[in-house]
Amino acid sequence: MPVRIINFVLMLFIITGSLYSAPIVAYENLNIPNVNQVVVIDGNLDDEAWQSASEVTLNYVTRPFENAKPPVKTTVKIFENGTELLVAFIADDDNPDDIRAFLRDRDRTSGEDLVGIKLDTYNDGRLAYQFFVNPLGVQTDAIENQMTGNESKSWNGIWESAGRITDSGFVVEMRIPLRLMNFLEVDSIKTWGVEFVRFYPRIDNYRISHVTFDRDNACRLCQMGDITGFEDAKQGQNLAIVPTIVAGALKTREPVESLAWEKDKTQEVGLDINWGVSPELTFSGTLNPDFSQVEADEAQLNINNTFNLFFAEQRPFFVENADYFSSIQNLVYTRNINSPDYGAKLTGRVQKHSLGAFVANDISTSFIVPGNRGSSVATLEEKSVNFAGRYRFDYSDDFSIGLVSTVRDSDSYRNIVSGIDSRYRMTDQDTLRVQLVHSATDYPEELFKEFCDNDCEQDSDLTESALRTRTDDTLNGISYRVLYARTNEDYFLRARRVVDEADYRADLGFNNNVDRQFYAFGGGYRWYNEQSWWNRIQVNGEWDISHNDNGELIEKEIEAELNVRADLQSVFEIGYETKTRVGLRQDTSNLQIDGNATQFQESSVKLFFEMQPNSTYEFSSFIRVGDRVDLTNNRLGDQVYFEQKFDVNLGTKTSISFDYTYSELDSAEQSLFVANLIDSRVTYQFDPRQFLRLIVAFSDIKRNVENYTVEVDERSRNLGFQLLYSYKVNPLTKFFVGYSQSALENDDLDKLVVDNQSLFMKFSYAWLP
Repeated sequence: MPVRIINFVLMLFIITGSLYSAPIVAYENLNIPNVNQVVVIDGNLDDEAWQSASEVTLNYVTRPFENAKPPVKTTVKIFENGTELLVAFIADDDNPDDIRAFLRDRDRTSGEDLVGIKLDTYNDGRLAYQFFVNPLGVQTDAIENQMTGNESKSWNGIWESAGRITDSGFVVEMRIPLRLMNFLEVDSIKTWGVEFVRFYPRIDNYRISHVTFDRDNACRLCQMGDITGFEDAKQGQNLAIVPTIVAGALKTREPVESLAWEKDKTQEVGLDINWGVSPELTFSGTLNPDFSQVEADEAQLNINNTFNLFFAEQRPFFVENADYFSSIQNLVYTRNINSPDYGAKLTGRVQKHSLGAFVANDISTSFIVPGNRGSSVATLEEKSVNFAGRYRFDYSDDFSIGLVSTVRDSDSYRNIVSGIDSRYRMTDQDTLRVQLVHSATDYPEELFKEFCDNDCEQDSDLTESALRTRTDDTLNGISYRVLYARTNEDYFLRARRVVDEADYRADLGFNNNVDRQFYAFGGGYRWYNEQSWWNRIQVNGEWDISHNDNGELIEKEIEAELNVRADLQSVFEIGYETKTRVGLRQDTSNLQIDGNATQFQESSVKLFFEMQPNSTYEFSSFIRVGDRVDLTNNRLGDQVYFEQKFDVNLGTKTSISFDYTYSELDSAEQSLFVANLIDSRVTYQFDPRQFLRLIVAFSDIKRNVENYTVEVDERSRNLGFQLLYSYKVNPLTKFFVGYSQSALENDDLDKLVVDNQSLFMKFSYAWLP
């Protein structure tokens, strides 16, 4: 292990030894005035202060075209008053009836007409705050992370906006408190990165900007313009004290065993605190929190799958500023923390230093037991303390180095993870990212028995998860990633090296695979067109191979795709893949693969199509047909897999989302199973603050039991239902009330029987002293 670490560190220093700053395209600077006059945010722009504002026009379509002339005129007015940034958009449109604008919940405005501003308050191309508004005043805000390439809508600020549709287009006003953003609070003129953006969705979804973008430069935030001013800008007191009240009633039962209900009632009072410790650092704390989710997860089909499914985090305490904890690996997956009594988090940035840290306890301890042919979840009825820390030093605009650490600790279990990572932008087109992580894990002595098929008295009772947890010693493991990417206007190249040793664990993260070493090489070529029905054609492919730590083949794959983007905001994709993969182990008491698992050859064709032809509806379809390993009976089968998504807008207030998944697998020349999944959501938005939403999820799995080599239910059905009312004054002051229930059916029940009913209410109020 020390040799591997030394080699990795040497490679890291060799890479970083030739650091230099790549040139960044400079654009004309925009000076904004300081105007101390009252402005009412109503979308009318009749306040005198707007006469003194700076103006800028949006002259370039940056997507799907490259810096083309826009089809509409957009004018921006902007000024600041020391504590707030005031922005107004005058968006002309020759056909106002074609404007796509709906009353929606916050952050749900994708595909609509939008205008907004992006601000890089450190002007270094790392992070940018986004503030967007649709023509009816509905807000969307996010943080864009150039390091990860993600836009996190989990960040929510308290700011004002108003929109109004006119005879010549629409007008939007924004008031953005400067205290929402981290910046250097110095008594001098400040220069921030800025981009003004308009999304104009018609035959194409035109992205219109005030700056040009070079497709040969993979760093989008590095190409933003400059905005100068804010000489007297102060963040002031940034403190929010948020008491919460939660009440609920729950009924559960095991209908196979008894129809009697077990009842439980909860009444809880909690307190959240958000405090701007300094202009650069933010503290969040919570006592006796309600960390349950208000809205149900999107349904997923889980059949013929041996690995755990991923569900996105939705709980506000954890999603707020989550980007500060991101690295190449997903080492911080807070869905692992179920029900804490307290939590505390510190995030921020001081000059070139970024940091994030949080700690939370949990009344129980759950974690993934990873493997290379499947994974499981272990749950200990022990309280635990959970910690995550992340630090990054930005040496220059092109090079950064970071540290990450996580700890999970209970009475009989401990997992400690420590890692170092780096990102080096060698040129405008080339980026190299590397990460090295070490873990040390202590399992309870009897934990492995949870994963035995029977009582663990015979070797045949052992499973992969039992073997990977049966140890009296501390498990020490290494994981590393080396990722190279080259992107320019015409083509892109990718190379990945991934190693997760057999004893590596990242139990606060989401890591399904260990005992796996992986190589991947891929790339693609693009053609662009601004004069026809299509605007981009892309061909791409990838080859990858993975082995276990002993060099035994797990999987080898080649895939190729053709992708066409065209009018009516449509995308068509066709792909082909061929794969060699191993099935399940024949002797489950032995982790060996060669001579212990059958190799199968899979080939399949996939098609994808999506379109948003107008403001009323959009849809997408995906189908995959071909070979698929039957992971229950360990043989090759034929699969038809289909996904259909359909969204409909009925007027400005009602939206319907319908997702359907179908999976059919034939094995041994007979039907094995047919699975159907429906997730449907109907929302009525009274105004930008309040909505009523109905969610229905239904799954139905029919199995041909005569074609199984193990005992299974012939039919499994599940039905979930939720009715939710939400009223949000702002992201912190809000009220929820809802009702949900679920029902199940299997071979022991001849119909759907309700097994869970809950009524819940939550109220929180943000006091901003």
